[in-house]
Amino acid sequence: MSVDVYLVFNGNCREAVEFYAKVFNIETPQIMTFAQAPQSPEYELPEEAKDLVLHARLNIDGSNVMFSDTFPGQPFVVGNNITLALISENMDDLKSWYEQLKDGGNVEMELQETFWSKLYGQVTDKFGVHWQLNYGSGEMSM
Repeated sequence: MSVDVYLVFNGNCREAVEFYAKVFNIETPQIMTFAQAPQSPEYELPEEAKDLVLHARLNIDGSNVMFSDTFPGQPFVVGNNITLALISENMDDLKSWYEQLKDGGNVEMELQETFWSKLYGQVTDKFGVHWQLNYGSGEMSM
Protein backbone atom coordinates (compact mmCIF):
# COMPACT_ATOMS: atom_id res chain seq x y z
CA MET A 1 0.00 0.00 0.00
CA SER A 2 1.13 3.52 -0.67
CA VAL A 3 -0.20 6.99 -0.08
CA ASP A 4 0.65 9.17 -3.05
CA VAL A 5 0.12 12.86 -3.64
CA TYR A 6 -2.19 13.85 -6.51
CA LEU A 7 -1.87 17.35 -7.95
CA VAL A 8 -4.65 18.92 -10.00
CA PHE A 9 -4.00 21.79 -12.41
CA ASN A 10 -6.19 24.23 -14.28
CA GLY A 11 -5.20 23.55 -17.89
CA ASN A 12 -1.41 23.67 -17.46
CA CYS A 13 -0.79 20.13 -16.22
CA ARG A 14 1.34 19.05 -19.20
CA GLU A 15 3.62 22.04 -18.64
CA ALA A 16 3.90 21.20 -14.92
CA VAL A 17 4.71 17.52 -15.55
CA GLU A 18 7.40 18.42 -18.08
CA PHE A 19 8.82 21.03 -15.70
CA TYR A 20 9.03 18.63 -12.74
CA ALA A 21 10.52 15.88 -14.91
CA LYS A 22 13.27 18.31 -15.92
CA VAL A 23 13.82 19.58 -12.36
CA PHE A 24 14.21 16.05 -10.98
CA ASN A 25 16.11 14.78 -14.04
CA ILE A 26 13.67 11.99 -14.87
CA GLU A 27 12.13 10.94 -18.15
CA THR A 28 8.84 12.65 -18.96
CA PRO A 29 6.12 10.01 -18.53
CA GLN A 30 3.37 9.05 -20.88
CA ILE A 31 0.58 11.57 -20.54
CA MET A 32 -3.02 10.44 -21.05
CA THR A 33 -5.46 13.09 -22.23
CA PHE A 34 -9.22 13.06 -21.70
CA ALA A 35 -9.59 12.33 -25.44
CA GLN A 36 -7.51 9.13 -25.08
CA ALA A 37 -9.82 7.69 -22.42
CA PRO A 38 -12.72 5.42 -23.41
CA GLN A 39 -15.68 7.64 -24.31
CA SER A 40 -19.29 7.19 -23.29
CA PRO A 41 -21.73 7.15 -26.21
CA GLU A 42 -24.20 9.03 -23.95
CA TYR A 43 -21.81 11.91 -23.27
CA GLU A 44 -19.86 13.83 -25.88
CA LEU A 45 -16.51 15.04 -24.61
CA PRO A 46 -16.34 18.85 -24.83
CA GLU A 47 -13.78 20.13 -27.33
CA GLU A 48 -11.99 22.14 -24.61
CA ALA A 49 -11.38 18.95 -22.59
CA LYS A 50 -9.81 16.81 -25.30
CA ASP A 51 -6.18 17.94 -24.93
CA LEU A 52 -6.28 18.32 -21.15
CA VAL A 53 -4.37 15.80 -19.04
CA LEU A 54 -6.45 13.03 -17.48
CA HIS A 55 -3.44 11.36 -15.83
CA ALA A 56 0.33 11.43 -15.61
CA ARG A 57 2.70 10.05 -12.99
CA LEU A 58 6.29 10.79 -11.99
CA ASN A 59 8.39 8.80 -9.56
CA ILE A 60 10.43 11.45 -7.76
CA ASP A 61 13.20 9.85 -5.73
CA GLY A 62 11.01 6.89 -4.77
CA SER A 63 7.75 8.82 -4.23
CA ASN A 64 4.91 8.77 -6.73
CA VAL A 65 3.40 12.10 -7.70
CA MET A 66 0.35 11.95 -9.94
CA PHE A 67 -1.10 14.77 -12.01
CA SER A 68 -4.22 15.79 -13.92
CA ASP A 69 -6.06 18.84 -15.18
CA THR A 70 -9.41 19.70 -13.71
CA PHE A 71 -12.30 18.96 -16.06
CA PRO A 72 -13.77 22.08 -17.71
CA GLY A 73 -16.57 23.53 -15.61
CA GLN A 74 -15.33 21.89 -12.38
CA PRO A 75 -14.24 24.25 -9.60
CA PHE A 76 -10.53 24.85 -9.24
CA VAL A 77 -9.13 26.53 -6.14
CA VAL A 78 -5.39 26.84 -5.58
CA GLY A 79 -4.73 25.20 -2.24
CA ASN A 80 -7.54 22.67 -2.70
CA ASN A 81 -5.88 21.07 -5.70
CA ILE A 82 -3.90 18.47 -3.74
CA THR A 83 -5.36 15.09 -2.81
CA LEU A 84 -4.00 11.96 -1.21
CA ALA A 85 -4.29 8.77 -3.22
CA LEU A 86 -4.52 5.47 -1.34
CA ILE A 87 -3.16 2.80 -3.66
CA SER A 88 -3.66 -0.81 -2.60
CA GLU A 89 -4.04 -4.27 -4.06
CA ASN A 90 -6.30 -5.24 -1.16
CA MET A 91 -9.96 -4.54 -1.98
CA ASP A 92 -11.12 -5.24 1.57
CA ASP A 93 -8.78 -2.58 2.94
CA LEU A 94 -9.94 -0.08 0.32
CA LYS A 95 -13.60 -0.73 1.15
CA SER A 96 -12.94 -0.38 4.89
CA TRP A 97 -10.96 2.84 4.50
CA TYR A 98 -13.62 4.28 2.19
CA GLU A 99 -16.45 3.52 4.64
CA GLN A 100 -14.54 5.09 7.52
CA LEU A 101 -13.37 8.15 5.58
CA LYS A 102 -16.86 8.93 4.28
CA ASP A 103 -18.35 8.90 7.83
CA GLY A 104 -19.16 12.58 8.41
CA GLY A 105 -17.56 13.47 5.09
CA ASN A 106 -18.70 13.91 1.50
CA VAL A 107 -18.60 11.24 -1.21
CA GLU A 108 -17.32 12.68 -4.49
CA MET A 109 -17.41 9.36 -6.37
CA GLU A 110 -18.77 6.07 -5.02
CA LEU A 111 -16.40 3.11 -5.01
CA GLN A 112 -16.83 1.47 -8.40
CA GLU A 113 -15.09 -0.17 -11.31
CA THR A 114 -13.58 2.22 -13.86
CA PHE A 115 -11.67 1.71 -17.09
CA TRP A 116 -8.39 1.98 -15.15
CA SER A 117 -9.24 0.18 -11.93
CA LYS A 118 -11.38 -2.65 -10.56
CA LEU A 119 -12.21 -0.35 -7.64
CA TYR A 120 -11.91 3.44 -7.45
CA GLY A 121 -13.63 6.16 -5.43
CA GLN A 122 -13.19 9.67 -4.07
CA VAL A 123 -14.23 11.09 -0.72
CA THR A 124 -13.58 14.25 1.26
CA ASP A 125 -13.37 13.37 4.94
CA LYS A 126 -14.91 15.32 7.81
CA PHE A 127 -11.68 17.33 8.14
CA GLY A 128 -11.78 18.50 4.51
CA VAL A 129 -9.01 16.18 3.28
CA HIS A 130 -9.72 14.82 -0.21
CA TRP A 131 -8.88 11.12 -0.75
CA GLN A 132 -8.76 8.96 -3.87
CA LEU A 133 -8.89 5.20 -3.28
CA ASN A 134 -7.54 3.07 -6.09
CA TYR A 135 -7.09 -0.67 -6.49
CA GLY A 136 -3.86 -1.69 -8.18
CA SER A 137 -0.42 -0.21 -8.60
CA GLY A 138 -1.52 3.38 -9.27
CA GLU A 139 -0.22 3.29 -12.81
CA MET A 140 -2.69 3.62 -15.67
CA SER A 141 -2.04 1.51 -18.74
CA MET A 142 -1.86 3.77 -21.75
